[in-house]
Amino acid sequence: MTSSPSTTFGERFVSAVGARGPLCAGIDPHAALLRAWGLDDDVAGLERFALGATEALAPHVSVLKPQSAFYERFGSRGIAVLERVVATAREAGALVLLDVKRGDIGSTTEAYAEAYLDPASPLACDAITASPYLGFGSLEPMVESARRHGAGLFVLALTSNPEGPEFQHARTDDGALVADRVLDHLRRLNADAEPLGSFGAVVAANLADASGHDLDIGGPVLAPGFGAQGGTVEDLRRVFGSGVAAVTPSSSRELLRRGPDAAAMRDEALRLNDELAALRP
Repeated sequence: MTSSPSTTFGERFVSAVGARGPLCAGIDPHAALLRAWGLDDDVAGLERFALGATEALAPHVSVLKPQSAFYERFGSRGIAVLERVVATAREAGALVLLDVKRGDIGSTTEAYAEAYLDPASPLACDAITASPYLGFGSLEPMVESARRHGAGLFVLALTSNPEGPEFQHARTDDGALVADRVLDHLRRLNADAEPLGSFGAVVAANLADASGHDLDIGGPVLAPGFGAQGGTVEDLRRVFGSGVAAVTPSSSRELLRRGPDAAAMRDEALRLNDELAALRP
């Protein structure tokens, strides 16, 4: 019988943010960034880039977020690099949020949960991103796995890409926006959790209009788009209001373009966390 986890993801998230600040560092090995570092766009370049960035940033941020696609494009050798990134980041004390945006049904969703949330897997992470657009109930195997293993789940809700509203702003039979229905589901999953639930939302840091959306879900919120993509501290205040303490703003290029200088990446992460300190209660 599997023993219950000693802590939930929500508890670890609150502790990590309290100790290191809310910044989430994205480790996204774009081909252009590899070239900017003077590296070839191959597995050797991927390894030097991803591990160099992870070693520089993971000891100083609360959350480290590799984007799986940039490793998958190199096949099994790229996934091997991703495994090392995950292990290195966790050894350095960062929570690992793997950005995979998986969403399927039945046994396939269960297999994704086993791949990323089960501690027995070589790709086991603290949390993953997920897509709810086959129906929120399709994520149930991931929800159950997260509960069983003390892991987290961040579900797409309100993104800033121009195509997003086609689904997120559609209305259900009772007139509710699909995005708001996703937030409602997450709020129910986090009910009565202390100090914070483990089921988060993905909401853009630079969302054009947050009015009318209740973003207080009792769990963490991943806010991509902070930094190089235009999101500012003032945007975070505007979008999340009093709930900003539960937000982890994500930045990738703002940090990675300082590489391959490890000290420069570290200093930029510390600077951004100092800037974000103004949001803490």
